Amino acid sequence: MKNIVLFASGSGSNAEKIMQYFSTGNGPRVVAVFTNKTTAGVIEKALHYNVRTIIFTKEQLFNGEVQEMLTAYKPSLIVLAGFLLKFPEAIVKAYHNKIINIHPALLPKYGGKGMYGLHVHKAVLDNKEAETGITIHYVNENYDEGAIIAQHKVNINECTTPEEIALKVQELEHKYFAETITRLLDEPNFQ
Repeated sequence: MKNIVLFASGSGSNAEKIMQYFSTGNGPRVVAVFTNKTTAGVIEKALHYNVRTIIFTKEQLFNGEVQEMLTAYKPSLIVLAGFLLKFPEAIVKAYHNKIINIHPALLPKYGGKGMYGLHVHKAVLDNKEAETGITIHYVNENYDEGAIIAQHKVNINECTTPEEIALKVQELEHKYFAETITRLLDEPNFQ
């Protein structure tokens, strides 16, 4: 059985789609949601799918406690789905090529510290881009610099606000994130 552990900081719309996708069948399953926010919407969504939720502090993330907690869930893949803190190097090394993230733009453009959510979409709009999209990538020790696994594009010529762009990007996230996770876990040499 391949176990997926999700990390999320916010409402959890991507996490919810992933939990829904893997809630049926005998394949991979989401075994836990880790969050650093006691008020995160993802907590309620995890309850709906009977997925265990672990709430932790930033201090616990960086002092090794979260890494220790992770071992109990034997994750085949750790998925950052709207998780805003930089992942500690120790966890990145311990789970080399087993941590992925989704970014709401076509990396390497519009990535890096502070580039998340509407900040990204505003920058895309301000630069008058004709298209944007999502990037699913491995997590390394730097923000948004890990190897790219998949990218999907959408035309945004008609969009006049960051919020309109966000809706188009979210459609891509919901359509492709769980599918990409499945493809990764199905690869013959994926442990």
